[in-house]
Parts: sequence; structure tokens; C-alpha cells
Amino acid sequence: MVNPRREVEILLEEKIRQQRKQARPPRRPRRYKTSVRKAASYVVLDFETTGFRSGADRIIQIGAVKYKDHEKTGTFETLINPKRHISPRITQLTGITNDAVKNAPMIDEVIGGLIDFIGDLPIVAHNASFDMGFLYAIEDLYGIQIPEYTVIDTVQLSRKVITETPDHKLTTLSRYLKLEHDAHNAIGDCLVTAKLYQHCLGVIG
Repeated sequence: MVNPRREVEILLEEKIRQQRKQARPPRRPRRYKTSVRKAASYVVLDFETTGFRSGADRIIQIGAVKYKDHEKTGTFETLINPKRHISPRITQLTGITNDAVKNAPMIDEVIGGLIDFIGDLPIVAHNASFDMGFLYAIEDLYGIQIPEYTVIDTVQLSRKVITETPDHKLTTLSRYLKLEHDAHNAIGDCLVTAKLYQHCLGVIG
């Protein structure tokens, strides 16, 4: 019998495999701009989802935290009703159950609020291609126009700055930096991603 910790590890390995597939040349041009510039004001974004394939799977939680001069100024957080079953493995990973989302709003009801929250700020995300893939899939699924954002990926940034870790998963980096981390919770991941970003900027100078 596979123990619960190994179940989560297997699920994370599958997530990484899917992210690598998504890193292959897309069928259509990327709809956001990547950047390595230093930003003092930004929004950190994270999604929890029913699976790892944008367009096929669905968002079940949005977390976004706004920073001005690296100080937290606002939070956007909501569960999302994906109108589909959340598997036990995803519940084990995220803690989000089918019962928890049954009365939550659908993504088309809240995406406008998220867009307003982000405004014209750059987005900071860990493994940004994953989250941005799900964000722009909303445009395809619902015909809702998603702005062309500037995106800073802390995976790419941390690979340049932190060379001592065996990998650059957010959980690995949070342990390395001795950060309190509510892993696989959208806001918890946002808060750690922000601290990781600020750490990397501090090292780069």
C-alpha cells in the first residue's frame, strides 16, 4: 500500500511532467510577455486545479496577493466551482473537497474581479507557464478577454540564484529558505512565492 506522502510525491511528479509538455512549442503564440526585470510592485498569482492540463482541467481556487514596494497591500482569494468532480488525489494534495466548492462561484463570475485586482501590474508566479496556461484557457472557454500581462517566473529566477537545492519546486525552496509554507493552498503558495522573489532580488542586488 502506497503511503499518503508517496501519493503526494507521485502527484507532484505528474504535475511536473505535464508542465514540461506544456513547455513545448505552443500551437498559437504565447499571450503574455515574460520578463526578468526587477519589479517593486506586482501581483503574485497561484491557481489550484482539478488536474494539470490547461483547457481540459479546471481551476478550483484562485489566490492573488498585491505588493507595492514589496509590501503586501491586498489579497484576492476564492474557491471556484469547476462543475466537475475533484478527485481524491487532488483533495489530498490541496485539501479542497467537492463539498467545499459546491456553492462557490464559477470562474466566469469572478474572473473580472481578478482582472480588476491585477490591473496593469506585472504578475509574479512560480512555474508561470502552468498558471498562465489556465488563465488564458478562460479566454478560449468563455470568450472573456484576458489582458496581455507581463509575467515574472520565480522558477527561472531561482535557478540563477539558488544552486544548492536538488530541484526548484516551491516546497523545496521554502524549506531551503526556512519559510513557513501552507503548500498547495493558493494564498499560501503566493506568500512564499513573494518571499522567494524578494530573496532573489536581494541576492541579485
